[in-house]
Amino acid sequence: MTRPALSFEFFPPKNIEGSFRLWTCVQTLAPLAPEFVSVTYGAGGTTRELTHDAVTAIRRTTGLNVAAHLTCVDATKDETLAIANNYAEAGVTEIVALRGDPPKGSGGFAAHLEGFSGSVELIEALAATGRFTLRVGAYPEKHPEAADLKADVEHLKRKIDAGASAAITQFFFQADTFLRFRDACDAAGIRAPILPGILPVENWSGARRFAAACGTSIPPLIAEGFDRAEAQGAADLYATAVATQLCDNLLTEGVEHLHFYTLNRPELTRDICHALGIVPKVELQRVA
Repeated sequence: MTRPALSFEFFPPKNIEGSFRLWTCVQTLAPLAPEFVSVTYGAGGTTRELTHDAVTAIRRTTGLNVAAHLTCVDATKDETLAIANNYAEAGVTEIVALRGDPPKGSGGFAAHLEGFSGSVELIEALAATGRFTLRVGAYPEKHPEAADLKADVEHLKRKIDAGASAAITQFFFQADTFLRFRDACDAAGIRAPILPGILPVENWSGARRFAAACGTSIPPLIAEGFDRAEAQGAADLYATAVATQLCDNLLTEGVEHLHFYTLNRPELTRDICHALGIVPKVELQRVA
């Protein structure tokens, strides 16, 4: 089996302890030679500056290919494009372009009066600059706000047609969920790569809340397995086994790239990669 490409998602630190945790995460996973790493935005753009600082620091100190998440929540078009151009000036030319989640308690997304109407318009504007490689989000079980999966796939096609070169999915627990979505995208004429998002479950109760919020279904057998594993003090072992099996099934079906949501806790992601036979390629090189 050909070694798959890898990518890892981090989130920006909010304090000194978080900064050390992020750096440990980067050090742990960089030797696996990811195609890129990404840094998220908080809901409502709440970590805009923190994301910028984390992205530029990782790029400057490691030389890794870093993709910055960029949303259009609570910002004008000029403000959003200024952030993007600042990234380009810093050598960061990869962006994960998203509409973004509205601030908690806001009642839903509302475009800024002088901002982008949504992800498609944002992608069109970023693509028009000619400065970026753009990736977008996708939901294999449909976005919670979408009418149905068909409408969601059509929306994804509009994002790809607007200038995105690939899509990264929300996490899921069964390979068939992704494979059905991949087939639906192909039938809709989407030819861009669809990268499966993998969540190594570090915290089962947190993962259940996350799944409920983003519309990810949890198979009863997997839920029962996590409950038993937690009771027996074997949650990490079970989480590693579940994710490794999921990844192996995907690779068997021709998937060529795995995208991991690390939650800035790299050990499970590293162990899953090792279990798949993906071993370090390089040592982390600090850039002067």
